[in-house]
Amino acid sequence: VQLVESGGGLVQAGGSLRLSCAASGFRFDDDSSIGWFRQAPGKEREGVSCISSSDGSTWYADSVKGQFTISSDNAKNTVYLLMNGLKPEDTAVYYCAACSASQDCSGYECYSVSRTGFPSWGQGTQVTVSS
Repeated sequence: VQLVESGGGLVQAGGSLRLSCAASGFRFDDDSSIGWFRQAPGKEREGVSCISSSDGSTWYADSVKGQFTISSDNAKNTVYLLMNGLKPEDTAVYYCAACSASQDCSGYECYSVSRTGFPSWGQGTQVTVSS
């Protein structure tokens, strides 16, 4: 399982970014889940959003509901996180993580992803929002 994030950068407050999580070594549309997380300096890792291919369900942290949208492109084996209305407090390193059908995903659910994380992680992409 390999995950590669891209799309981070520097943006002014109110702007938008779309992060990509390109998966390899497994098919996302084969009973897998991918989540987005972020970690700001001096803060704990926070689960931001998650999508499950088994039923198409999605989850969002309360802090980003209505602001961020998670989606997938199964043909590209990629999950996206569209971030609108960015605020300086959204500044963080954003990571994607996955649990694939080839892994033991018991105990890894989208609704609890902020607490549990997922077994496989990408390297992260920096998002910086200037005021």
